[in-house]
Amino acid sequence: MNAPHTPSAATAATLTVKSAEDMRELGRRLATLLRPGDLVLLSGELGAGKTTLTRGLGEGLGVRGAVTSPTFVIARVHPPLGDGPALVHVDAYRLSGGLDEMEDLDLDVSLPESVIVVEWGDGKVEELSEDRLRVVIERAVGADAPAGGDEDADDVRSVTVSGIGARWAGVDLAPLG
Repeated sequence: MNAPHTPSAATAATLTVKSAEDMRELGRRLATLLRPGDLVLLSGELGAGKTTLTRGLGEGLGVRGAVTSPTFVIARVHPPLGDGPALVHVDAYRLSGGLDEMEDLDLDVSLPESVIVVEWGDGKVEELSEDRLRVVIERAVGADAPAGGDEDADDVRSVTVSGIGARWAGVDLAPLG
């Protein structure tokens, strides 16, 4: 009997982001690596910068409409302004039933021609694709936080980007930093 296939992290990068504008810029840089069919899972506490990163992704992908938190609508679709993919921005925070509960959103139908970004998606949407990008945003502490009581210290984040599956094998994420 064959062991079940378990996707593993193909590549990863950890970087320090010092401001909201830097988070948006990271999103714009990350957008250059994305293509239709990509699934991006964003994790981090409330206020970590998930939506700010997604704004940058939207800017980088060149999509229509302001990227705002989809908390109350669960999902927003931002069509492309040009030839690029649409951005489907999902907030799974209020969803507890995993992929079964998300079936009504038809994410599996949207995935081939869109970039799907799911906030709070860990443990809920991994079944959509063996290939995904996982972005974990944490408030910087200790050695990563600015010294000297800097008033901007609350804006500093440690961001880890991990490519999972064959799609991300060999993709160098280090230039994101």
